[in-house]
Amino acid sequence: MPLQGLAPFAGNDVVNVVVETPRGAIAKLKWDAEQQVFALKRSLPLGFAYPYDWGFVPGTEAEDGDPLDALVVWDFGSPPGTVLRCRVLGALEVSQKGVGKKRRVRNDRLLCVPEGDARSAWMHSMDDFSERMRDELVHFFLSSVAFEKKELRIVGWVGPDAALELVRSTRAG
Repeated sequence: MPLQGLAPFAGNDVVNVVVETPRGAIAKLKWDAEQQVFALKRSLPLGFAYPYDWGFVPGTEAEDGDPLDALVVWDFGSPPGTVLRCRVLGALEVSQKGVGKKRRVRNDRLLCVPEGDARSAWMHSMDDFSERMRDELVHFFLSSVAFEKKELRIVGWVGPDAALELVRSTRAG
């Protein structure tokens, strides 16, 4: 599945998200651009599973050197490689420092819903989620890397306008 040329935006304020790891998966998959395959990145801790589809916005490069991460909130689990046209609801701002690294880098996560999903049509911002749901997502992100020797820190949540600006600012090339 060649991803070269797939733009970050699929339309006005609609982003493309390539699913790497489907909802319910207990291991993280990652797109390997060199080999053009989805490869195993790591297993999640016991008892953990991805709450929603996890992927990235193609044609972007975040501060950590990878494409911008995205979590697609919906009822379905998409196969790896699926490209979803999504509305951006906000972003969880995260900083991280890997083992042996001298400085912290941003590794933010977009929160999105598929553009044509009728069940999520009422959602316009991450503020539409309960505080409990936002707290559970934060807990998932912190706990899912607990054994990875990454020092993750939550900076905070931002709404759709700031999240769309994040996509624009991370466009590669």
